[in-house]
Amino acid sequence: KPRMIRHFSVLYVGNIDLEEVGIDGTPADERLYSNDRLSECFDTALQVATLMDDLDFHALWMAEHHFQVEGYECIPNIILLSTYLAARTKRLKFGCAFNIVPMWHPLRLAEDYAMADILTNGRVIFGVGRGYHSREVETFDALIDNDANRELFEEQIEIIFKAFNTGSFSHSGKSYTIPAKVPYRGYDLEEVTLVPRPASLPVETWQPIVSGRTIDFLARHGIKGVVALTGEKLVEE
Repeated sequence: KPRMIRHFSVLYVGNIDLEEVGIDGTPADERLYSNDRLSECFDTALQVATLMDDLDFHALWMAEHHFQVEGYECIPNIILLSTYLAARTKRLKFGCAFNIVPMWHPLRLAEDYAMADILTNGRVIFGVGRGYHSREVETFDALIDNDANRELFEEQIEIIFKAFNTGSFSHSGKSYTIPAKVPYRGYDLEEVTLVPRPASLPVETWQPIVSGRTIDFLARHGIKGVVALTGEKLVEE
């Protein structure tokens, strides 16, 4: 049987309405918008989400970025905005494209997503990425060095999936020891439990595919891949 495309989505990266664009427009580094202007992205997201909900789209995907006073990508927390938008729509899902994991403590990210999953009745789609803007990544101590960033990210994903899928767990790795080796209420703490855990298990997780190595990682962890403009290169690899 022929396969039909049934789900249609939109990607909104959080840009405001830019002025004087184009090759003769204002250079990026000279764009310094006010806080009121930068906050316009939230109203734009609401307008887009409301229209998509009325038209029965599947999901609005949004991007996490930081410090972009130039007005290009102005959403620092997709999970928070998705929860807000879900309360103002009926059916539309909201995709994280992507939560930049090295900028988070993995357990804080897991907790925030779990809350959003419960509060929206499963309408937030989990997405993870490694980050590439040096201003953002290094400011959050997330490492622009590719190998170090990948090593950190892969350990964080291991922790997040343990937290999602295990009643109680521990972890000992290069960057994290969970739980902290401290006494607690008269006993030595050996495991912790994510409170709350997501209601929708297993958690549907998406990640951008940037190389052949990414495909191996996705396959091992059951993560779904997002392919942008690198499809031909990935096939060759």
